Amino acid sequence: MSITARKLAPTGPVLALAASGLLFASTPASAATSCLGSTCTGKDPAATTCQNDAKTVYWDGWLNVELRYSPSCRAAWARWQGAGGTTEPLKVQIENNQGATYSVTTTGATVYTRMVNDKDVLARAAGFKNGGAQYSYTAWY
Repeated sequence: MSITARKLAPTGPVLALAASGLLFASTPASAATSCLGSTCTGKDPAATTCQNDAKTVYWDGWLNVELRYSPSCRAAWARWQGAGGTTEPLKVQIENNQGATYSVTTTGATVYTRMVNDKDVLARAAGFKNGGAQYSYTAWY
């Protein structure tokens, strides 16, 4: 399945709801701002509606860095949940194949990066330890 077909699949029902006026009803629960694709780049996922339908699409399996994706926003970010903690700094990074990159460093607290556009492009998450000597990437999504 192509990138576009894979990522557009969930938009059919969203467009139907938008046309009926049900999706964008103003309620206190939907007070957070939203974005789509490139307008999400650099935004905090927790300050948008993107976190509401986010799912972990890949996990690196070694440093436990997750690639998070929001189908409604078509945006991605990296997350590391402080499970077990770490005694040395861990850099968590998100990047897309258009060159957008955001990172954050932790020594044990749960962290997540800013978002990157994932509309018709690919993104991946990564973790780096020991100044980059040890690293792990998720697959592209």
